Amino acid sequence: MARLQSQRDKPNTAREYETTYILRPNTPNEGVAEVNTRIRGIIEGMGGKIIKVDNWGKRRLAYEVAKERKGIYLYWQYLAQPGVVEETERNLRMLDSVIRYLTVKVDENVDVGARPTELDDTSFEKAAQTAADEEDIFLSRGGGDSSSNDEVDLYGDDDGDVIPGSKKPVAEAPAAEADATAAPAEDKE
Repeated sequence: MARLQSQRDKPNTAREYETTYILRPNTPNEGVAEVNTRIRGIIEGMGGKIIKVDNWGKRRLAYEVAKERKGIYLYWQYLAQPGVVEETERNLRMLDSVIRYLTVKVDENVDVGARPTELDDTSFEKAAQTAADEEDIFLSRGGGDSSSNDEVDLYGDDDGDVIPGSKKPVAEAPAAEADATAAPAEDKE
């Protein structure tokens, strides 16, 4: 069903949108690619132009959503007419692997020809690859195992920032900083 264009939209222009959706953390890369292909087909099939697609990886959610504490974040930036957003969100709502989505209108009356696209086949395929999250990498290195003999530096820069419980001592504060935090001396009259 074709949607009528708004009277305030200028001819030969489109609206710029950003859509971010969160997939379940156990979604394999093939599942991510399937969802991305479906969304790409909707946007391009309805006359939209994709500017950028980015996989932000697996991240911890602020609160539990659909019984999940983590999710795979995907970010899309595209030019389209308003009906494209409705169709995209309708499809995202039907997919079991999608736990949240949000679309924001960034700009109106954008000249489609003036906006270059950053999307090519390699960047689209790269958006389907989800790297392991930092917590999983940390646990696989032995950071969560107290029987490990490895010393674990929080930032990997060997400046003394250590996870509590590891065997590496935390660097002491310099004496100058210790004096600055001491109570001020009383005035003598």
